[in-house]
Parts: sequence; structure tokens; C-alpha cells
Amino acid sequence: MHLSHLDPAHLPAKIAVVSEAKLMGKIGLITTLLLSSVASFAQLTRPTVYIQAQNGFETYLAAAISKKNVAVDVVVDQTKATYILKAAPVEIKTESTGGKIARCLFADCVGIEDKGTVSVQLIETSSSKMLWAYSVNKQRGGSKNEQSMAEAVAKHLKEFVEHK
Repeated sequence: MHLSHLDPAHLPAKIAVVSEAKLMGKIGLITTLLLSSVASFAQLTRPTVYIQAQNGFETYLAAAISKKNVAVDVVVDQTKATYILKAAPVEIKTESTGGKIARCLFADCVGIEDKGTVSVQLIETSSSKMLWAYSVNKQRGGSKNEQSMAEAVAKHLKEFVEHK
């Protein structure tokens, strides 16, 4: 249609209709993009983990989970958690100074450091189903045991989360 055939009185109305159609098309496109973004974001949400208190070991676990970049979010409210990470009491076996001296005098000094053991379970809160468990034994001196054990737990938890 040529512009010479258009009645000047109807020209602005026709332009408005065309502009409104273009605007509606753009709004539809924006809506579609937003909805797909929300769907993608929903798929990217990370599971939440509540670490059950265990005489301070939970702090080592939280730090190790962060350090090892485990794809979970640690929460402090158990009701907001997808999973609970439950640790058995940490056992640290220390050898007495006299025992260490005797072993070094009569045998070998190798293996006289403190020894630590801990076991953990990952429990799904919705079903109370145990999904994963891990036990670690470390032989390190002093407070390094708890840090080392927590990092071992986090490393293996990361493998479990990534392959689940």
C-alpha cells in the first residue's frame, strides 16, 4: 500500500497499531527470555547442607567444604537444609611422651605422631535416607589431624556431589 492512498486522518492510528504490534512482540520475547532464565537458575541452585555440631569439628568441615569448592551451600538452620552432614565423635589417639621416647630408643621413631579417626554420613532430610558415608584415618601431629581429616571428607564429598 502506497502512502498516497492513505487518508491523513487515519495515518497516526495505523502507525500506532504497527508500533503496538512491535512492542507486544518485544514483550513476548522478553517474557520468554525471563522464563527460560528462571528455569535455568532453578537448575543451577545448589543443595544445602547442615553440618551437625561435633565439638568444633563442624567448623573444620565447613572450612574444608569451602576450600575444596564443594558444590553445596552450608546453612546454619537445619530446617533449610537438603542434607545433614553428621560426624561421629573425632577420635584422637595420642601416644605419651614416655612411649614416644621408648619407641625411638628401642625401635624406630616413624609413626609416633598422634592418630585421628572420624566417620561421616550424608543424610537426606526429606527421607532420612543415608546417601553417602566416609571414614578417614590420619596420622598427623597436634591440631593438624582435624583439619586434615575435614579436608579428606570434603574432597570425597565433592566427588560424590559431582557424580550424583
